[in-house]
Amino acid sequence: MVRRTGSSAVSASFFAAGVAVLLALTGCTGTTTATPSPSAPESSAPASPTPSAPAAIALVPGGTAEQNLPYFDQVNRATLAANPDAKGRDFIDALVAAGFSKSDMQLTVDTTTIGLKANSIQFAVRMGDTCLIGQNGADAGGYWSQAVPVLPTGTCLIGQTRPIDW
Repeated sequence: MVRRTGSSAVSASFFAAGVAVLLALTGCTGTTTATPSPSAPESSAPASPTPSAPAAIALVPGGTAEQNLPYFDQVNRATLAANPDAKGRDFIDALVAAGFSKSDMQLTVDTTTIGLKANSIQFAVRMGDTCLIGQNGADAGGYWSQAVPVLPTGTCLIGQTRPIDW
């Protein structure tokens, strides 16, 4: 917090008093004369530039997982918008169509060991020493994603994954 001390507080008081006196005197003049303001001449100067639209989110080939996370999210959210009940293959197919490498992907199963719908699925794309991981389902509270380091096993996901052989 800044405190005014000494002469600056006095100066501020004199300034405020001066403004009040000036306003009071202006109101006492009785007559006012309107001075017409000249219209602005037409200018041949170009209009001020329009702000550019934000850059489109796109895959950054050779980029890091962090650089590509917004695009990964955009693709996965579009998949869910088109099909709220999207399964693992839907996400993988959309990511491949968007330019991610299928050979760098992992996917968990869509069903439990007794054939019930999995409460959430995970899918990942390895990008160098980092992974983009997406998760969707009731247990996840919807769609989530993050960029994380590759596991010591050289993979992105823990546990059983399914082959991406289509």
